[in-house]
Amino acid sequence: MKNKEHRGRKKFWAGISPWFIIGAVVLLVPIFIMMALENISKQNDYTTQLLIEKGEALIRSFEAGARTGLGMHWSSFQLQKLLIETAEQQGVDHIILTDNDGMIIADSDPSMIGEVYGTTLELARISESKKVEWRQVPNLAGADTFEVFRRFAPTETFAQEFFRMLISDQRAAESGTKGMRTPSPGLVIFVGMDMGPIDALRKQDREHTIWMSVIFVLIGISGIISLILAQSYRSAKISLSRIKAFSDSLVENMPIGLIAINDRDEIISLNQTAESVLGQSFPDIFGKKAGDILPEPCKTLLEVLKVEKKVIEKEIECPVKDGRIIPLEVIATVLEEGAGDFLGYVILFRDITEILHLKKEMERSRRLASLGSLAAGVAHEIRNPLSSIKGFATFFKERYQDNPEDRKNAEIMVQEVERLNRVISQLLEFARPIDMNRRWDSIQEIIRHTLKMIEGEAGEKKISIHADIPSEPWNIFIDADKITQVMLNLYLNAIGAMDRGGTLGVALSMLNNRMVQIDVSDTGAGIDKENLPRIFDPYFTTKPSGTGLGLAIVYRIIEAHNGEIRVESERGKGTKVSVFLPADSASEVQV
Repeated sequence: MKNKEHRGRKKFWAGISPWFIIGAVVLLVPIFIMMALENISKQNDYTTQLLIEKGEALIRSFEAGARTGLGMHWSSFQLQKLLIETAEQQGVDHIILTDNDGMIIADSDPSMIGEVYGTTLELARISESKKVEWRQVPNLAGADTFEVFRRFAPTETFAQEFFRMLISDQRAAESGTKGMRTPSPGLVIFVGMDMGPIDALRKQDREHTIWMSVIFVLIGISGIISLILAQSYRSAKISLSRIKAFSDSLVENMPIGLIAINDRDEIISLNQTAESVLGQSFPDIFGKKAGDILPEPCKTLLEVLKVEKKVIEKEIECPVKDGRIIPLEVIATVLEEGAGDFLGYVILFRDITEILHLKKEMERSRRLASLGSLAAGVAHEIRNPLSSIKGFATFFKERYQDNPEDRKNAEIMVQEVERLNRVISQLLEFARPIDMNRRWDSIQEIIRHTLKMIEGEAGEKKISIHADIPSEPWNIFIDADKITQVMLNLYLNAIGAMDRGGTLGVALSMLNNRMVQIDVSDTGAGIDKENLPRIFDPYFTTKPSGTGLGLAIVYRIIEAHNGEIRVESERGKGTKVSVFLPADSASEVQV
């Protein structure tokens, strides 16, 4: 057994091409060289910044001492002594103070006073700027010197005072005046620091970086080889990969419902959207038979899929756990492995309730627009003959004053003509564009006012009114007269649906500070399911004396407010009409 395993390993290693390993090395080495160079560059920048900050700190400390000495009326020799003591700190090669012509007027090496230094620099410019600059000065005797320099000005008048003090001290000391000229205004200070320790650290860091890069290259090559070795375990992990693919976050959170069924008809995956639509929890149904869990239309679809073995796309009405029937767009297919091995079934679906609702709304809008154009023409054509008929009827009514029967017939003719004229007026109102006069109004006041207007009629039919209206006023941008017309129409329809007794409910609520919802409900006879899609159509009515234009006009008014109206009804249990109005043009409540 061991020999067999050993032969298998030898065969595996023999199958790895040496060119592959060479290619991995060629690929990884430049990457890690670039990383190493970048790391070394960053270290150099860091040490340079440290030296600049150290040099600037020494300059600031010497400036502070100079300010103190100036206040104590020190001589130039005392300031020279302060400079020498400052330069005695570890790692400091020299501190030099020159004028803007390069003449050394103070130096940590007193023998250099009077010499010229830094003439290769723009000393005049540097003596006017507080910006710190630096350079690396070669040193043949040892490590290079890192030199930081800038303008030296502890106070605004320091240069003048120092020059006056320096000239006075020169005159007082004859030995100091030989070969010494009068300094120029403007001072530059140089701080030189030994780069020996820094260079040693840099060298150590470079060696460390190079070794780490070599180690990372080896680790990278080992990683590539390890990936190749891992392929030998691929067949053992295929089943785990499938399960992981089913539970991937993309599938779990996508807005389309997914149900996966294995080859034993067991449910093995159900994403969040499918859970919410079907009202089922995945842990509760995992591993159970699909036939025991899925709604009947889905089971029928699955049976067809088992026979036809192809992609099926269709729309179904699916009953769910809470009793609702949801329209779904479904795609079902067989799940197979690359080699054609059967694995199970996948059902994808989405709730198309809103899509169907929008389609109905668009169809209704097109139908209303065409009917409106037709109604306007017909109304104008009918109104003229009606005026003539009413005139003749009035003439006959007055002519046959002594004949009660003929006079009564004439009165009936006049009444019917007036009724027809009212119908035509409503028809014209429906056909013409709605003239909106919008302003800020309290929706609560409109509802309370309209409820008072129908209290008498509701009382006559023993109908109680239940209103749930928030006390805090909500001012929204509406046409108050048109909304009043809407509310009265809805109230009267609700009262008309209840013969004797019942409850008229009115509720006002706010949805996410963006939409106002008004619910008008009754406990009347309700509306047949087949009639619900037509209730907003012109001239559709179930009332013997109705014109069928009331709800059509209501729909147009709400549509003109960029709102929405929905109806829920069940025969024998009553009706609820929900009106949605934008809180304002910016969809925010104005209080």
